[in-house]
Amino acid sequence: MTDPTPDTPRTTEGSGPPGGPGAVDTLDTHEPLDGGTPLTALDADALRERALRTLVTARERTALLTDCVEGPDLTAQHSPLMSPLVWDLAHIGNQEELWLLRTVGGREPMRPEIDSLYDAFEHPRSERPSLPLLAPAEARGYAAEVRGRVLDILESADFHGTRLTEAGFAFGMIAQHEQQHDETMLITHQLRKGPAVLSAPDPEPVPLFTGPAEVLVPGGPFTMGTSTEPWALDNEQPAHRREVAAFHIDTTPVTNAAYQAFIDDGGYDDARWWTPEGWAHVRRTSLRAPLFWQRDGKQWLRRRFGVTEVVPPDEPVLHVCWYEADAYARWAGRRLPTEAEWEKAARFDPATGGSTRYPWGDADPGPEHANLGQRHLRPAPAGSYPAGASPLGVRQLIGDVWEWTSSDLAPYPGFRAFPYKEYSEVFFGPEYKVLRGGSFAVDPVACRGTFRNWDYPIRRQIFSGFRTARTAAGAS
Repeated sequence: MTDPTPDTPRTTEGSGPPGGPGAVDTLDTHEPLDGGTPLTALDADALRERALRTLVTARERTALLTDCVEGPDLTAQHSPLMSPLVWDLAHIGNQEELWLLRTVGGREPMRPEIDSLYDAFEHPRSERPSLPLLAPAEARGYAAEVRGRVLDILESADFHGTRLTEAGFAFGMIAQHEQQHDETMLITHQLRKGPAVLSAPDPEPVPLFTGPAEVLVPGGPFTMGTSTEPWALDNEQPAHRREVAAFHIDTTPVTNAAYQAFIDDGGYDDARWWTPEGWAHVRRTSLRAPLFWQRDGKQWLRRRFGVTEVVPPDEPVLHVCWYEADAYARWAGRRLPTEAEWEKAARFDPATGGSTRYPWGDADPGPEHANLGQRHLRPAPAGSYPAGASPLGVRQLIGDVWEWTSSDLAPYPGFRAFPYKEYSEVFFGPEYKVLRGGSFAVDPVACRGTFRNWDYPIRRQIFSGFRTARTAAGAS
């Protein structure tokens, strides 16, 4: 996921709670998890091993994304929307030093003179190429030295005493932060010109999905958010009851073939399907198709990490902005789901009435459940991962593509900023739309059924797609 800077938030409701009106009650913060083994139940050695594994996994991915390019490709700004890769690399190390060495470990600053250079709020992305940034070798050395000292602190951590250290939260927060920047750097790789430098196997081919096009989600209350997931971030908390009317939701994300039908029907030329702001954006920017698509005779091609290929019809559509997703839904006689509807479809188990951590239950994600962690460099075909389906049968709610919802980013009732306001609080308001579910570029440590992402409705460089919904007959 992308980092939450003012010019491009984390690739990521107005004045009220997300999901529209309804009774909302904050739950007891000691509410037990519906299943699985919460991190608070693990002993110190198990927590230490989990923290170490997630930190190492993140750093291996950072190396993969930065070691494959050298010199100008590391220091150049490949798009005004993104930082130079070398800025992300040193920023990762600087945040790790600030939180794990100085705050948790009480160590003296290593490089205090660079703090302002890597403060995402002090320098918007447009300014970062002109800053006196650490050179690639120096940035790598700095990040490695920080990590070595962090591992010393981790060795003796007791994971108790403060909210920041309880259950290893600070270590999990930093692992998530690095993985979010890894997704940001993967977006930069998609935007950079030149030959392919990344490779990964394609997802397993699956038969064309022929199941039901939509699933009915029953009306009634459900538990939204979490008060028990130890590494959950502040905007996911606290757990609360949310009332949602019955609705239908697409079984799978909208595919390239379905979206092409919208294009072929003149969707980009018909103001009926667009909000006034969306229509103005289409006219101003001359949008004609998803980002990276181009027409070649009678077929559509796309550029994907330096490779040009025919747009695969059965994959979820990718690189569309909120305005495009909303317009398609209107054209199809449907709408985007609210954030509350999306989470109920993903977490509600009608057999128990409870909410699970993930659509498939409480177990951590495995390769059979979802397309996560940059294991592949593309979404899997629609209908993949039946083992990852929700109890109601909705598929691919986690992984593959971030899914736009109709909701603005807003705090949950009882929200408290932690550990700093700039993570979420400064983004609450109607400027940002919520995305859910994660993409193929998201690591499992930074993806849960409660995880919330957000971005401006014009953003298309993020790995964003969508599915549609409709209110059930008779629902109010």
